Amino acid sequence: MLKFNRRNALKMFGIEASVSSAEMLVSTLGGFVGIFFIAWISFYFTGLAGAALIVPSMGASAVLVFAVPHGRLSQPWALIGGQVISAGVGVTCYQLFPDMLFLASGLAVGLAIGAMHILRCIHPPGGATALVAVVGTPQIHELGYAYMLTPVLLNTVIIFIVAVVFNSFFPWRRYPVSMMRFTDKPASSEKKSFRYIDKKNIERALLDLDVVVDLSADDLQNIFALALEHALSPTFNANQILLGHYYTNSKHGAEWSVRRIIDEHKSDDPNKDMVIYRVVEGQGINNSDSCTRTEFARWVVRELYPAE
Repeated sequence: MLKFNRRNALKMFGIEASVSSAEMLVSTLGGFVGIFFIAWISFYFTGLAGAALIVPSMGASAVLVFAVPHGRLSQPWALIGGQVISAGVGVTCYQLFPDMLFLASGLAVGLAIGAMHILRCIHPPGGATALVAVVGTPQIHELGYAYMLTPVLLNTVIIFIVAVVFNSFFPWRRYPVSMMRFTDKPASSEKKSFRYIDKKNIERALLDLDVVVDLSADDLQNIFALALEHALSPTFNANQILLGHYYTNSKHGAEWSVRRIIDEHKSDDPNKDMVIYRVVEGQGINNSDSCTRTEFARWVVRELYPAE
């Protein structure tokens, strides 16, 4: 029998562990900046009534892009393609059935979902964008297919630009995810086979499940590898600190940093076994310092690799 405790209650309602306070603050500020500009653009092109319908869809996009910047559904093609393609589908459905809004509404959202699936740009707010093209104000209907460009494409480009610029100030969460300079995944030639499940097997498992997961096969591969690494070796030891390698403390927010071992003085005496490191990302970037290998191992949480 399932015990009804706080943990099970949270799990029942889908309440997952939250992120750090720094991540919450950055997401909040990013959403504010992005929607500030979008609301102004939408009001200019569609008036107050039109903006009231369009901005909520863009607000949903802002949640994905600023709160889940590394999610698959938040990436540029999903954001721009999902919104613009859905807008086009919505306009087409309205023009085909202008006097049958119930039918046009259902077709707009359903076909938008199908189009996003086919074109591999699933972005949930696109459904709302398609629906607005059908049930929107006369100003929106008068735009016709121009609705795809202004305000939809213009708004998504604004979100994209703001997200790229805004997140560039926070090295642990740059957008898009391809802008990250370091990854948990080593280059193919450096892979430790016992840590990594073959990506083909992960992709096959995803096909077997036949569901959309907001993680790529690469993301899942890294999660499995890190989980196994933490299980087998929960803490780093001095022998794992190697010349030329990159390490992170995995701290949240401003304390996050990546260090590279640039020199060393080996000794059998732990108090004289020294490493020199340079901060290559995050707090204290470009600064160098030294410490014993044992002290450095206490700082490390995991190893990172330069992005390919």
